[in-house]
Amino acid sequence: MPLAMPIVWSDECLLHEPGGEVWIGLPAPPDEPPVRATLIRETLTAAGAPLVEAEEHADEAILAVHDEGLVEFLRGAWEDWAAVGYPDNPGQDRVVPYIFLHPGLVHGMVTITPASVAARTGLYAFDTMTPIGRETWTSVRAAVDVALTAADLVLAGTPVAYACTRPPGHHVTAGAYGGSCYLNTSAITAQYLRDRGFESVALLDVDAHLGNGAQSIFRERGDIFTASVHADPATGSFPHFFASSEDTGDGDGANLNVALAPGSGDEEWVAGVEEVVRATRADACVVALGVDAAEPDVYSPLRVTADGFRAGGRLLGSLGLPTVVVQEGGYDLESLGRNVLAVLEGMEDVPS
Repeated sequence: MPLAMPIVWSDECLLHEPGGEVWIGLPAPPDEPPVRATLIRETLTAAGAPLVEAEEHADEAILAVHDEGLVEFLRGAWEDWAAVGYPDNPGQDRVVPYIFLHPGLVHGMVTITPASVAARTGLYAFDTMTPIGRETWTSVRAAVDVALTAADLVLAGTPVAYACTRPPGHHVTAGAYGGSCYLNTSAITAQYLRDRGFESVALLDVDAHLGNGAQSIFRERGDIFTASVHADPATGSFPHFFASSEDTGDGDGANLNVALAPGSGDEEWVAGVEEVVRATRADACVVALGVDAAEPDVYSPLRVTADGFRAGGRLLGSLGLPTVVVQEGGYDLESLGRNVLAVLEGMEDVPS
């Protein structure tokens, strides 16, 4: 059977070129190149999925989730960087922080907005791995339009729509970006659905890394349930600083984390997805779909196969909720497309 769900797309998502990143003080190749999205799109359309072009949406949906300061910084970051000459001297053609507003640095001091553009970056970035280039904002903004167009399809009656987005977004909090993410597209989509009539929304994150951004944004809310199945940060996985299994949010059961041990494969990962599905009580769903739990993916200690992803997709589809699937991680280019396809096929392989 051909894949029936619509795939929402924008060519502008390909314009973001990370160029590279800085990891433990050393230059490294980018882990999130444009070809990721192209490979996924080609795999899904070859499987028969219809392609839908993204439509523009107002900033209102972004500002319902993110601080205006972060949004305006990202919008103008490259222009401000170029205006002070950093691409020529010292020769840095990406916006990267060199100092961070760490709580230990502040410690009761009165802070100001730095005059230095390089220092100002440290107000909003929380790592050195998420550079901003000339066209980054264009791609980030297009990713939001892709996801919200998918949400519009679901609001109009489509059971499930897939947003083929990049860059990813699930590590971004209300006011800070990092983890190769700039705006939290999945969280924006969940709030968008909530604002348009669904009384409760579930944001289910199956990326191999903790969905810390949405959990931070919605942790005091009872109307948007967040859940994440991921490699345990306590064993060394990004984003490191969270004892995630104990974090149930500030609301009454507002959050569920299923943290997996390194080496966990299909059995453990599928069981984690099942636990999340059983806990979900909502009127609509956003799936933050990362497939970096794949066995060959160098950025995850998990060992999930295409069969495991398909089984997880069946569980997510069994909820029977109006659902927007938003692409997050997945970095092994050889397996990326087929693993995304396996999840989406699994979601459609549910008896009606």
